[in-house]
Amino acid sequence: MASENVSTAAPDDSKHGFSRPEMYKENLAGTVDAYDRHVFVCYKKHEVWPPRVEASESDPLPKLLATTVKSRKNDMTIKTKITICEAREEAGFLDGDVLIFPGMIKYRGLTESNIDSFVEDVMVNGKPWSAGVQEEIAGSHVFVCAHGSRDVRCGVCGPVLIEKFNREIELRGLKDQVFVWACSHVGGHKYAGNVIIYSPGLDGKIMGHWYGYVTPNDVPEFLDQHIAKGEVIRHLWRGQMGPSVEEVKGTDDQKVPNGELTDKGKNENVGGCCQGANGVSCCMTANFEKNKGIGETTEAHKKQGHQSSWSGPLFEERNVRIAVGVFGILAAATVAYKIYRRSG
Repeated sequence: MASENVSTAAPDDSKHGFSRPEMYKENLAGTVDAYDRHVFVCYKKHEVWPPRVEASESDPLPKLLATTVKSRKNDMTIKTKITICEAREEAGFLDGDVLIFPGMIKYRGLTESNIDSFVEDVMVNGKPWSAGVQEEIAGSHVFVCAHGSRDVRCGVCGPVLIEKFNREIELRGLKDQVFVWACSHVGGHKYAGNVIIYSPGLDGKIMGHWYGYVTPNDVPEFLDQHIAKGEVIRHLWRGQMGPSVEEVKGTDDQKVPNGELTDKGKNENVGGCCQGANGVSCCMTANFEKNKGIGETTEAHKKQGHQSSWSGPLFEERNVRIAVGVFGILAAATVAYKIYRRSG
């Protein structure tokens, strides 16, 4: 689905918004560092976050958490990302509430005085927090970078996307199933709008997928395809929680389950396999460039030392040759038999 310029963006859209010149200039896949756990801390509103909220003297909670986690980094066996998200009192998420993915866990009441026990119990030892009550969260959670003080592009794109998501969610009657959050810097300002979606795949497993260059025109597809059907939108895909890009399965011109990829004909560098007709496996390799033809793609595969187990036209030509050979043998046998009968 091609993204288009929209009239709902901020006045400086042409410079910092969805129609800025840098949109769609780079491949997105592989722009997310590997990680296996994402911790979000609810804290104030995105409009008041300083550029580096995790290092701000006036914001002791996120700063102390960041400092403590950094000091215990070598003690953690699970690679973890920490991000600030907006507190939403109307939805029951207050300052100091913590969300953990893929565990779908919520803790209330993180403060400067109990950060050490939280990091020790939950993040280092992987146990329930002794000082907090563990709650389960459900549904799909969409995080949109709206950290405008850190980068104006996120400040322009983020709020517009959040508004669009909430409007489309309400139209579909999904307010109790899909939740949208403003979040702080996640890396890759130049890819704004940046969106992270934590939602269950077809097997019920929680997946975390990152997207870039997202515009309001893409929002319906995220709700109707990614969240409703578990289909990842390939041309906007940056990466995911867990496996690296090379380990993610994908397919060209097909819709595939969550955890795999959907090709929209855009530039990407994602590899993977699909299950073709009659059980034929068609594995494709990485680094497909925009507007490359079949010949160029095949040549790229050769350079990378990979092969496709579905050889297309070559497979058909080989079948033709085999058929011609078999027909020739049968014809020769028939003639020989007729000569034998006559001689007899």
